[in-house]
Amino acid sequence: MSLTMDVVLQQARPVLPVLVIDDISLAVDLARALHAGGIRVLEVTLRTPRALDALAAMRKELPDLLVGAGTLIHAEQFSEARDAGAQFAVSPGCTERLAAAAEDSGLPYLPGVMTPSEVLLALEYGYRSLKLFPANGATSIKMLKSFKGPFTGIRFCPTGGVTPDNLLSFLRLPNVACVGGTWIAPSNLVRARAWDQITQLAAEARALAGSLEQPA
Repeated sequence: MSLTMDVVLQQARPVLPVLVIDDISLAVDLARALHAGGIRVLEVTLRTPRALDALAAMRKELPDLLVGAGTLIHAEQFSEARDAGAQFAVSPGCTERLAAAAEDSGLPYLPGVMTPSEVLLALEYGYRSLKLFPANGATSIKMLKSFKGPFTGIRFCPTGGVTPDNLLSFLRLPNVACVGGTWIAPSNLVRARAWDQITQLAAEARALAGSLEQPA
């Protein structure tokens, strides 16, 4: 059975860590720290020169993790990400060229949307798992509630503006599959090699969200 974006988001719940890796020598230790905290899915953003090398190293050393490439804004990046070992792709927006490149690459794809028109465009391309970006706290929570009526069956991953303080408010929404978050592996902790703290942040997020999964 082929991997789908819906399955990726299910496995990522409650949070998909969004990683910016400047130093490739820290990549594997970072992935191990997150994995120790219960994380099973990671997004490595293509914002740094060695991002694809970091992704490849994570895939090699931690084969149990699902590792995707994020911040794909050029069509050629999809094949580059696939060749580096990415198992899914994420963009901050969605265009015809990006959608075509995603299809050609064979990678599960999470396109970004912000407005109803952008949701409709993504639907035309066949995508029903979408990244809400940038998520802006209470405003985005209200927007997602309003999306529930017209966009039945669409699942969102709000990213950019999600924090431990509003995490549960997002996850309680029935059309939110998981959230994307940078707070679990902030750059200052990564640079400091504070792996135990990163593991703790990951575990705390999972424990906080775990209360939602308990029967009433």
